Amino acid sequence: MSASLSFVHRFEPASRREARPLLLLHGTGGDENDLLPLGRMVAPGAALLSVRGKALEHGMPRFFRRLAEGVFDEADVMRRAHELADFVDAARAAYGIAAPLALGYSNGANIAAAMLLLRPQALRGAILMRAMVPLSEPPQADLSDKDVLMLSGLHDPIVPPANGERLAALLAASGAGVDRHVVPVGHRLSQADVTLAQRWLARADAAATHATL
Repeated sequence: MSASLSFVHRFEPASRREARPLLLLHGTGGDENDLLPLGRMVAPGAALLSVRGKALEHGMPRFFRRLAEGVFDEADVMRRAHELADFVDAARAAYGIAAPLALGYSNGANIAAAMLLLRPQALRGAILMRAMVPLSEPPQADLSDKDVLMLSGLHDPIVPPANGERLAALLAASGAGVDRHVVPVGHRLSQADVTLAQRWLARADAAATHATL
């Protein structure tokens, strides 16, 4: 971790220069180590910036406070989304990387969704695993240059299906290219999530490469 940056984090430099960097955002109780293996599987050779949330719930790191399960402290969501976006801007300068693609799980996916809505230029796009709508009255954002993969769990006891559908619709209405899949599992991640993320990112990378030719 660089002492000049504001979040505890780990950074792994890229071994493939053409690979887009990933911003890894853990779920409740995780830390900056949790999603590194997932990031390596989904995007081999990409730069990985993995961050630990600053909010604590019974000692467990999160990216923002909640009032109850599924009920967010929205003022805290907004404050911490801006704080994380500021960190990303500083980390890009410190490590010399492009705007990252967020890969977030659960609480990490929720803060990534909030960043897309509040500070869209901090991210290139996002892979949102088990995400919910982060703000009841989100601002109007221009996401016309963003692609988003949403992976929801069919049997998820935490994220109601309608909530995931609403988030997908909200992002699409803001102009994002949204690809949503419902995986036949619960809230936990599965091999299907990894495979879908790998395929989506490979297609996105191929399209980006073709566009520059």
